[in-house]
Amino acid sequence: MVPECSDVHNNCKHVRRPTPPRYLSFHFRHNTLYISWSSPTLFSSLTYHSLWRHFAYCGGQATELTMADNLSKLSWVMWMVLLTHLVEFHLSSSTVAHQMQDVACKRKYFPLTTSYVCECSATYCDTIQRVEDIPANSFVCVTSTKDEQRFTKSQYPIASKPNITDKQMVLTVNSSEEYQRTVGFGGAFTDSATMNILNVSSKVQENLLRSYYSVEGIEYTTGRIPMASCDFSLREYSYDAVPNDFALHNFSLAEEDTKFKIPVILRSLAMAKREVKLFAAPWSAPAWMKTNGKMNGKGQLKGKAGDKYHKTWANYFVRFLDEYKKHNLSMWGVSVENEPSAGGTDNKWQAMYYNPEMEKDFIKMDLGPALHQAGYGNVKLMILDDQRLFVPDFVKQVLSDAEAAKYVSGIAVHWYFDFFFDFASRLTATHNMFPDMFLLATEASNGYLPDSPAVVLGSWERGEAYSHDIIQDLNNWVTGWTDWNLALNMQGGPNWAKNEVDSPIIVDADNDVFYKQPMFYHLGHFSKFIPPGSVHIGMTKSKDNDLESIAFKIPDGNTLAAVILNRFDETKNLSIYDASVGYINAQVPARSIQTYLWTSGKSS
Repeated sequence: MVPECSDVHNNCKHVRRPTPPRYLSFHFRHNTLYISWSSPTLFSSLTYHSLWRHFAYCGGQATELTMADNLSKLSWVMWMVLLTHLVEFHLSSSTVAHQMQDVACKRKYFPLTTSYVCECSATYCDTIQRVEDIPANSFVCVTSTKDEQRFTKSQYPIASKPNITDKQMVLTVNSSEEYQRTVGFGGAFTDSATMNILNVSSKVQENLLRSYYSVEGIEYTTGRIPMASCDFSLREYSYDAVPNDFALHNFSLAEEDTKFKIPVILRSLAMAKREVKLFAAPWSAPAWMKTNGKMNGKGQLKGKAGDKYHKTWANYFVRFLDEYKKHNLSMWGVSVENEPSAGGTDNKWQAMYYNPEMEKDFIKMDLGPALHQAGYGNVKLMILDDQRLFVPDFVKQVLSDAEAAKYVSGIAVHWYFDFFFDFASRLTATHNMFPDMFLLATEASNGYLPDSPAVVLGSWERGEAYSHDIIQDLNNWVTGWTDWNLALNMQGGPNWAKNEVDSPIIVDADNDVFYKQPMFYHLGHFSKFIPPGSVHIGMTKSKDNDLESIAFKIPDGNTLAAVILNRFDETKNLSIYDASVGYINAQVPARSIQTYLWTSGKSS
């Protein structure tokens, strides 16, 4: 029988240029008829064996058919004509290659790593266009692999039956089974990130920001902003270092805001076609407000909720929102405190301690009223902003008080203990307790463990770690996922506390280039194709199916998207079943991430 083209489509290499005229030829070997088409100029770079065995390879396609020994000459002719029309159908239906002209990755390999980075300069940078206008009864697959692919697009017909016999490898999508609506995906505009971005030439800056926020990039839709300094700053600073300035007469933004963060944020928003939600978080109050007299180390706000220190600290939030608003930047949300547990230890960098009772009282008596009185009642106030091992206990203690809960919109979580313990089920438990509160992942990074290097250029495993965590979070009611620094230098900094980590983009300022890590592409498989407002829908699989998956209904109403992660060293055959259209038959390459998009037969 003729194999489904999608049975082998992931063995293809995508050519990102107009295809020259094709030529049709026939070959017979070992009782198999091979019918192929291609451009002679592209054939010259292929081996004869690869031509036979690949249905889609560098612009050429081959279909194989085993014949019975007693097939008549007439039957041979009929089969040849039939398969000629089959190939012509695929030629005419391959609209993706003509519709979306992506610029390919310029690969660069570094020693002792498992994959490669994509290098961008002032004159060259890879791009990824949106997938739009998918023909009926077709699907588009976007593939990135450890070995050789980054955002490779392919289009194939939807089938009426699966291409596998193993029912364990069928994923069934149920678009009527709806869960949470997405907020978005993005990264953080830290001092270090924005300094690194501005440390290269203007055209390289442009390419970097476009890679994240433009329609030719992965279209981030969230941005996290530290209130004053954090570890990814060159120094410790606050917005009011004058002791006992309870009226905040000396409050002012820092040079890091006005020269680095704000200009980069404004440029990013100007590039974005989708709305970008900005949210802020403080690491520490000014030293004079704290029990230890320092912004770092073990300390908390002086006094107790309702007193002048807490009132002043609440007004500090208001002043921050006011000052950013003067620069035409409005916050969608704000966290009470970044990682409040860190302030209970002798932390090397800025931190401030809250236990749940303290956070609850501060919200109820100070921060909530201050935001509402200043006209910021629409700003989404998030609690926790710490590791997900603290849910649901921390959350229950804060939200059990109705006076505090009325000011809270969401729960922010970080990923730093996810590697050691599976706390994903706690997210669902938290949602079940407080279904009106959104869950949002607000920070993640690789290279933070003491025995691991900060930056590993080309690490596929670090990209897989991101995708695994994102899928796990999204399958447990999390509405979005925000990475840490947008861009760091070759050492994973600068970081005044020497807490360097990795980043999806690494800037090599000495050579005026930047490198897109595998993490960048893993994130893009979500941020590009699952826009804000997408609805997580049901997808059932056997517990023996070891592929990681998640499915969404896109806001346009009829487009569905599924992300599939294969962290194993072997290719997996897979069928995705949508009762409204049929089967999406595919191979999921070893060590790959794929996004599938198709038009559902159900109207929303």
